[in-house]
Amino acid sequence: MIQIEIFTFNPFQENTYILWDETQECVIIDPGCHVYEERKALTDFISEKKLKPVKLLNTHAHIDHILGNAFIKRNYNISYFLHEKDLPVLNSAPDRAAFWGFPAYEHSSVDEYLEEGKDISFGNSTLQVFFTPGHAPGHVVFYAQEQNFVIGGDVLFKGSVGRTDLPLCSFADLEKSIKTKLYTLPDQTVVYPGHGSSTTIGFEKKNNPFVRL
Repeated sequence: MIQIEIFTFNPFQENTYILWDETQECVIIDPGCHVYEERKALTDFISEKKLKPVKLLNTHAHIDHILGNAFIKRNYNISYFLHEKDLPVLNSAPDRAAFWGFPAYEHSSVDEYLEEGKDISFGNSTLQVFFTPGHAPGHVVFYAQEQNFVIGGDVLFKGSVGRTDLPLCSFADLEKSIKTKLYTLPDQTVVYPGHGSSTTIGFEKKNNPFVRL
């Protein structure tokens, strides 16, 4: 059974996730840890739980979700996974980091590409990968079917959706992703977003003012 720990990091209040199961293998999703205290909080948790990180996953490569990538790769010597269509976003990160005031940002190269239909495995657990562009061209979400939850990045929030006024964004693509990939999941599916508190698919289908069925 997958367990989830959530950390909220950096000035953008970005949610970083650690997922692990009974084998103690874990994946780290969207590490936004930037300063020493944030990185220590994450590594202390992993040490205290005696977890073994095996993969670094990004839902997408906007700067607030990747600030800790280089640190995680170096500290745990694990592979970094991103969808290939988000490489332009990743490659623009040094400029974005300078713009937003993160001069210590370290760039990381991708080791393996995420693809829809190509599951991510760790321990005894599996995450399905759904391609969900709109907020970013290579955005993906990770779905745990047996436990009925989604690590959703910046696609769907409680009462809101990911912004589409940034370069390479598209509201039409985002709306399609939500309607065809997320709103087709069971209503009780829990969505763990990239910012803010969790929600459910059923609640958003009825109440989200931006994308309703």
